[in-house]
Amino acid sequence: MEGVFLDERRLELERSRGIWPDRVATGYFDRWVAHKPDDTAIIAFRDEDATTTRISWRELARAVTAIARGLAERGVAKGDVVSFQLPNWWEFVAVHLACVRIGAVSNPLMPIFRHRELSFMIAHAESKVLIAPTRFRGFDHGALALALARELPSLGHVFLVGGEGDHSFADSLLAGKHGGAIEPGEMLGPNDVVQLLYTSGTTGEPKGAMHTSNTLIGTTLSFAERMQLGSGDVVFMPSPLAHQIGFQYGLLVSVLLGAPLVLTDIWNPARAVGLMEEHRVTYMFAATPFLADLASFPNIETRALDAFRVFVTSGAPIPPVLVRSAQEKLGAHIVAGWGMTECGILTMTDLSGHKVHESDGYPLPHEEARIADEHGNEVLREQEGTLKIRGPALFVGYFKRPKLYDVDAQGWFDTGDIARMDLQGFIRICGRKKDIIIRGGENIPVVQIESVLYKMPQVAEVAIVAMPDLRLGERACAFVVLRPGGRMTMKDVRTFLADDGVAKQFWPERLEILEQMPRTPTGKIQKFALREIAKGLSVHKTAERS
Repeated sequence: MEGVFLDERRLELERSRGIWPDRVATGYFDRWVAHKPDDTAIIAFRDEDATTTRISWRELARAVTAIARGLAERGVAKGDVVSFQLPNWWEFVAVHLACVRIGAVSNPLMPIFRHRELSFMIAHAESKVLIAPTRFRGFDHGALALALARELPSLGHVFLVGGEGDHSFADSLLAGKHGGAIEPGEMLGPNDVVQLLYTSGTTGEPKGAMHTSNTLIGTTLSFAERMQLGSGDVVFMPSPLAHQIGFQYGLLVSVLLGAPLVLTDIWNPARAVGLMEEHRVTYMFAATPFLADLASFPNIETRALDAFRVFVTSGAPIPPVLVRSAQEKLGAHIVAGWGMTECGILTMTDLSGHKVHESDGYPLPHEEARIADEHGNEVLREQEGTLKIRGPALFVGYFKRPKLYDVDAQGWFDTGDIARMDLQGFIRICGRKKDIIIRGGENIPVVQIESVLYKMPQVAEVAIVAMPDLRLGERACAFVVLRPGGRMTMKDVRTFLADDGVAKQFWPERLEILEQMPRTPTGKIQKFALREIAKGLSVHKTAERS
């Protein structure tokens, strides 16, 4: 990966702050292999065949050595990109650590991606290798991977987990792992690009965000410190490892702390509860729908979850009613955070629970956040504006797209989010710039209204988006998923908002009931898809129906 350099002034600034450890992941990994080789490193559960694979640090190290050797023998060198579209299987962890060993760049790809996304990302990254399952969740990933190899000149090798012959991951890359020698070390420096992670591409082409070991590891350790995580914890990761949540706060947390990592490849609430009980899980990080599923799981209060103590969530503001329910039923700390592919989790609440109901936390140590107006000037506390961030967690650029690296001369990065900061420095995300609803010149506080509607007993999920209107410019349309047996009319919505004291001009003016919300791979509601639906709607149809 040529032409990627960090600004030397930023290097010195971040080093002086003391958060960059100047180490890479295998430096931590080798310590656990040496000090506790037979302790459990990974417990990987595959839902489709209900099998569990338990791997020790020693066994994982042997696999990493074999994969690293196999990739190197096939011409993968320092700076080359290795793409892997793997579910939450132990092989994902081994492939990444092998890439660090030989200096290759890890390019995780979400399992839900298909030809359109993969052909763009793999071609753009000029990946030399693609590793994928033969099949997962009924889809023939192997056939797609081999088709991509025929189409893309740079893609020289395809290896399939569960495959046969020349494309067999086991025969080609894991040969000799049993009883083989362990080769410690790494070819990557702490400021070399270690991860190329494409944004979801929900609007426009995906962008490949580049991270170094320093930008990932320092902030991950700060996160672990705020959550009081250590080697005695048991990490549960149901979020995809190919997303920054799973990668940084599952895989990396485990490797950096030497804590066992429990993986599940398909989200199934009943399975998840069973795994949490069996393996005495203490911590998990997942999107809001995962928390809602656990909090509403039948008789969850009676399950053996006494070891479980921390649930961290981000991606969208958590409805306060869900936080209270989860705290009561799970008996755990519920922590809210905000982050993005480009910086990981940058703000979060803490274990005290202070302001978890009304904020997305405050910046981690050495990270900075400010709220700016349209001219770039910082606004007063409690006023809304654009969220800008800077600090050691910030990525180092978009691959092949340096002009999109929106960092100003002072190092501030424009997140595209609208937020406000209270008098204590806590951040509240109010929505994306493109999610703002301006009705007759007045902004509607979307997140606030959504939080109120979440309190309605029949509401399982709600999302409010702009609906074009000739007279007022935009009106608010509420998309709702009901709980089983629930019923709702526009009159119910208006009555509830009125009783809650919400100003009438903020009320949604159309109600659409959905069976399910459109989502990103990590469970975040895709409001752009809802906005497309809303373009064809009008307030008059609502009035007729209600």
